[in-house]
Amino acid sequence: MTSIEDRFSAALHTSARGWRLAVDRRLKHLGISQASWMAIAIVAKAAKPLSQTRMAAMVGVEDPTMVATIDRLVKAGYALRTPSPTDRRVKLVMLTDAGQDIYRTLKAESDVLRAELLRNIDPQALQLATEVLETLQAGIEAQL
Repeated sequence: MTSIEDRFSAALHTSARGWRLAVDRRLKHLGISQASWMAIAIVAKAAKPLSQTRMAAMVGVEDPTMVATIDRLVKAGYALRTPSPTDRRVKLVMLTDAGQDIYRTLKAESDVLRAELLRNIDPQALQLATEVLETLQAGIEAQL
């Protein structure tokens, strides 16, 4: 018999992967890869420009992988790298106007998908699941 902890872990992993794949399929017509739309969203939601290293940590990839993703975003005209005012070794990433435009399109399409995926879930169950995941994330971050 499988424990609830095993079931939770499997459900968390497969749901997160499935969610990203569903968003990726929905956004495919825009010609934006999963890595790119995740990077665009992280920068767009940030209160201030992020370093490449911080972005890599947030997405869960190695620095060289994030550098390659940012290279593609810069080449496409969606992002700019600027030197940090406090550490010349650090490059900060910001979205261009075109990057902000594509983010609005990405967000609108992913918002529709999110509504579709969550439409049959009881709001109270969604609230509880969200609280469980936020508590789990806080525990994970506390161990880092």
